[in-house]
Amino acid sequence: MEKFSYDNKIVKYFLMASIVFGFVGMLVGLTVALQLYWPQLNFNLQYTTFGRIRPLHTNAVIFAFVGNAMFAGVYYSMQRLLKARLFSDKLSWIHFWGWQLIILAAAITLPLGLSSGKEYAELEWPIDIAIALVWVVFGINMIGTIIKRRERHMYVAIWFYIATFITVAVLHIVNSFAMPVMLFKSYSWYAGVQDALVQWWYGHNAVAFFLTTPFLGIMYYFLPKAANRPVYSYKLSIIHFWSLIFIYIWAGPHHLLYTSLPDWAQSLGVVFSIMLIAPSWGGMLNGLLTLRGAWDRVREDPVLKFMVVAVTAYGMATLEGPLLSLKNVNGIAHFTDWIIAHVHIGGLGWNGFMIFGIAYWMVPKMFGTTLYSRSMANTHFWIATLGIIIYALPMYVAGIVQSLMWKQFSTEGTLVYSFLETVESIKPMYLMRGIGGALYIVGAVFMVVNIIKTMKQGSFIANEEAEAPALEKKKVTGTTHRILESKPVLFTVLTLVAILIGGILELVPTFLVKSNVPTIAAVKPYTPLELHGRDIYIREGCNNCHSQMVRPFRSEVSRYGEYSKAGEFVYDHPFLWGSKRTGPDLHREGIIKSGSSGAIWHYDHMYEPSTTSSGSIMPAYKWLYDQNIDLEMTPKMISALRKVGVPYAEGYEDIANEELEKQAQTIVDELSSKYSIDKDKEIVALIAYLKRLGTDITVK
Repeated sequence: MEKFSYDNKIVKYFLMASIVFGFVGMLVGLTVALQLYWPQLNFNLQYTTFGRIRPLHTNAVIFAFVGNAMFAGVYYSMQRLLKARLFSDKLSWIHFWGWQLIILAAAITLPLGLSSGKEYAELEWPIDIAIALVWVVFGINMIGTIIKRRERHMYVAIWFYIATFITVAVLHIVNSFAMPVMLFKSYSWYAGVQDALVQWWYGHNAVAFFLTTPFLGIMYYFLPKAANRPVYSYKLSIIHFWSLIFIYIWAGPHHLLYTSLPDWAQSLGVVFSIMLIAPSWGGMLNGLLTLRGAWDRVREDPVLKFMVVAVTAYGMATLEGPLLSLKNVNGIAHFTDWIIAHVHIGGLGWNGFMIFGIAYWMVPKMFGTTLYSRSMANTHFWIATLGIIIYALPMYVAGIVQSLMWKQFSTEGTLVYSFLETVESIKPMYLMRGIGGALYIVGAVFMVVNIIKTMKQGSFIANEEAEAPALEKKKVTGTTHRILESKPVLFTVLTLVAILIGGILELVPTFLVKSNVPTIAAVKPYTPLELHGRDIYIREGCNNCHSQMVRPFRSEVSRYGEYSKAGEFVYDHPFLWGSKRTGPDLHREGIIKSGSSGAIWHYDHMYEPSTTSSGSIMPAYKWLYDQNIDLEMTPKMISALRKVGVPYAEGYEDIANEELEKQAQTIVDELSSKYSIDKDKEIVALIAYLKRLGTDITVK
């Protein structure tokens, strides 16, 4: 027998970081939720508007709250499953502090408006590089631990950890290719339709391989431990793992149904999304059936309560997701608050409750004591469960109300409701969502008190003593998969192959076959002034509330104008199709609001939205009237975009600012009948961009 110790200190630090950042992320989420009911909570500050802090919320919850908890759960369970201390204490701490610095960088840059504009991947290129490096450190530490293990067979949880490391690395690197303009400013390497496909290949699979697969591994370890029962079916876990990682990677295009994405890619996304039901529910059933014979304990044990609801929420979300990918359902739900409800069933229920469950399990173990108060943990469970219900139900109602009102025609064949009427009708649901979110946070307060008191009554075991026989070199016999489990390098390679197949077969044809993105001769690159306006649009997070994709529905064509064509986006780095319509679609904004009256409308609307749209919940953007366009950036922007394929002539950057000033003067002239403003102000550039939208093609 060899004596060694498990490293609990790194686990404790990751868990504590998760709890601290979880509170921050949830409070920011509560703020952005309430901003939709009380726009005054934007505080008339450019750093606290919905558009800027909504990405702060998503990044804090996904990468800080869930990410830190994931590392805590992985490091705790992996050591015990492999009968080995982590490969390198030094790498563990590089991983920890590197990850926290990345989170700090996100917390600083996102409110400052330093954003790539890509959902769930808003962080700029230097931070993206740091993420890749820290992720590699995590991977080396994990693979190194597997190689030096004392347990020959890799338990199912380890499979999911390997898939997480491999796939997130591939997704992050491919999606993050960008052309830097300067520090903290870049343009996506991809454009339009291709950028949309890459982004949602990444976005959907970030949910799959950052929020799902590692927590399935955690479920496979902690749920049997908490229930003191073996996993229901080893064979089912094999089917669950391989089918899940192979199928999941194909499903990204279901976020882009009825868009300008080629139909074949949309259809692939739908088919594989429906197929996902089987492996997803296989995992859910494997988890729940592990509790056979232990249901009496579930009524008493808060750890099991949290885990049961977490696994159930996983099952609900992974049934709803494929159903939402059906075109007839997607046509109703997409761009609405229904999607917000769906996402938060997964986030609050699956990830949140699993994190609470493992925290209640690990802390007493690491401190050599019992949980301070089961009663307090049970109170946390019921308050948080009620919070999820009060959060989600109003959002489902809001989503259906939105969609039906958007599509309602009168007997005369005209749209019945304006967009603003749909917003006003669902504002009470936004308030209810805020109440549900607040309850969820109150429940978390109970957990923090309970955890602190548990720590105080115990004594922390930084290095937990253990012993196990050394791994003997001998031929492994048994099933093919049993043999595969003893070969971690081969297992990792096969995992990589499984996840690459779908990505390659979807992405490569979209890039190499020109007919997938038909060009339109009339579509020209943005002018320098419009480029500045577009960058301001991205900086302010306007794409968090406004889409730029008119789908080929009668209701949308009637409301917004001609449906969007793939060739219109060939110079969009990044694409800005959006995923939620809190405000109306803007792709034909340049046609809808043309001429000097359009310029004046935008001027008034951005300064005080309620003057043009009574009852609007949009914040005011008064700083745009004081801040100047950075003319020194113009040549760098032109040069960077030329390198990614935008056909600006050589030397154009030398005269770009002259053209910028000429176009700015035309906007100033349009405004002159009512306002006097300097042509170098940011609002002038934003108006120029909005007036350009949708005007490249001739429509009736």
